[in-house]
Amino acid sequence: MWRQCQCIALLLIMASPGTAAEVTRRSFQTSDKFALSFLEAGSERADKKNLTIALVPGWLMPASIWRKQLDAFGQHYLTLALDPRGQGESQVAPVGYTAERRATDLHEFLAPRSHVLLIGWSLGAIEALQYIQMFGTARLSGLVLVDSSVGEEPAPGSGGTFKESLRANRDKTLHDFVRAIFAKPRSEKELAELVRGAKRMTVDDSVALLDYPYERAHWRSIARAFDKPFLYVVTPQFEQQAVNLKKNRPATQIEVFKKAGHALFADEPDRFNALIEKFAKRLS
Repeated sequence: MWRQCQCIALLLIMASPGTAAEVTRRSFQTSDKFALSFLEAGSERADKKNLTIALVPGWLMPASIWRKQLDAFGQHYLTLALDPRGQGESQVAPVGYTAERRATDLHEFLAPRSHVLLIGWSLGAIEALQYIQMFGTARLSGLVLVDSSVGEEPAPGSGGTFKESLRANRDKTLHDFVRAIFAKPRSEKELAELVRGAKRMTVDDSVALLDYPYERAHWRSIARAFDKPFLYVVTPQFEQQAVNLKKNRPATQIEVFKKAGHALFADEPDRFNALIEKFAKRLS
């Protein structure tokens, strides 16, 4: 299965009484006049002096993939999870499926915030790096990239015929893709809902998100130059990249989830959440 695919588990929006933060949905308008949606937990902790945790999902996936994180982090921090344009409940814009526009969306999403811990998964990690390259690190207190290539060696697989399969048999390709990102079984209902959400975007636009026109050195240089606390969390497919990033940027903290799938934070939420909470305390 293509290694840079991103997917997510369907998660409900109601919080569990007494054990999780209340999660609400909000929206904002981008500078090119499209409505983007996001989930928010811990709104009572919103303060410019306090840390904000911002979560960005991967390719075609909704903010609700981060439900376990919203529940946990929202008890201590203002926690936001973005539906990128065309994903989740955000508007399916007819334009803007480029690294630059998606990074600009992220910039506008974060504009009201300060002291942000930015967490990007898969394609969301790449877009977090593009945001840093275009807009700098002034609003960030730290960065977490989750199971995505950062341009270090070895290069990930080419993806084979994934894009051709997506065009030829979209339903089957997306079903296979969604199932493949989890190490733990998910219900057929849940997987089908993820596929339904992934199909909101056109095939051409979804393929465009897989074809950002940058050499791997572009991402590598941004990651190595990041000047604040940086945690890189991966599964074995990116373990050697993590080792090499730490070699070239010794201050990087790395963590390997050897038994989790690509959506490692959904497969092992307790471990992931504890890791992030510990990292966040350093920034607070």
